Parts: sequence; C-alpha cells; structure tokens
Amino acid sequence: NLALKGRAVQSSTYYTFGAAQAIDGIKYSPSGKPYPAETNTYCSITAYQLSPWWRLDLLDSYYIYKVTVTNRGDCCLDDTTGVEIRIGNSLENNGNNNPRCGVTSLVPAGSSVSFFCGGMEGRYVNMYIPNIQQHLTLCEVEVYGTGNF
Repeated sequence: NLALKGRAVQSSTYYTFGAAQAIDGIKYSPSGKPYPAETNTYCSITAYQLSPWWRLDLLDSYYIYKVTVTNRGDCCLDDTTGVEIRIGNSLENNGNNNPRCGVTSLVPAGSSVSFFCGGMEGRYVNMYIPNIQQHLTLCEVEVYGTGNF
C-alpha cells in the first residue's frame, strides 16, 4: 500500500478530521458509535463546501493499478458518492485536473470499493467531488502500484 508512505492534504478540515487519517492504515469505519465520537480517529472529513477534494502525494511517480476507498459505517453515505479518483503528476487545480481513473457510486456503509486504474502514471492521487456542495469523507484510501520511474 503506497499510501502509507505518502502525505495527504485536503481542501478544508471539518473539526479534527484531518487528511492523514485516511492513510493511517486503519480500515476501521465506525458503526454503532455516537456520531462523531470515534470518527475523527479513523476518517478524514472536509468542511461542507463546494467541490471538496483530498490529495495524496506519493512523493514519487508510480504506475497505479488499484485504488481502494473505505466508507464510514455510521452515517453520511453521500459523502463518498460521486467522488472522482484522479491520478497524475500535475498540481493544476490542486491536482483535480489530472486524468480520471474512476467515479464512485454509492459505497455501502462500512465497506470498501476498488478501482482498477490500469497502470496510470502519477505522483498524486486525488479524490474530488466537482460542482457539488458537501463534505468529502474518507475512512481509508489504499493505493497499489509499481516502480518509480
């Protein structure tokens, strides 16, 4: 999982739900806990804003084959719906203009979905919800790829 060695940032931060919490290696997503009691330990959440984004810097370029996104288990499923996964080497528009690997549909509570990116080249992996006002919530992002070039 290349994400564990990277650095994450996001467009804004809701309370203490920082970007790095989506690459802490803990795929736990809260369920049955009072909202938001334990979420901040495991998930990143942006503020409620237009076009929220989250970006992972892998610190070098890789061929990315798979990106896995884990949703929270307690609420707010729309916060991971319609997320564009973008991979590339550009920071134009905060990296949100890089080529698209896939777009999430509804990710069931507490579950993970994987997108196969066919070896897309890039240093940056973005999660981006364009032209919608909402939170972006990610409990874990895993990135699998090979070889620096």
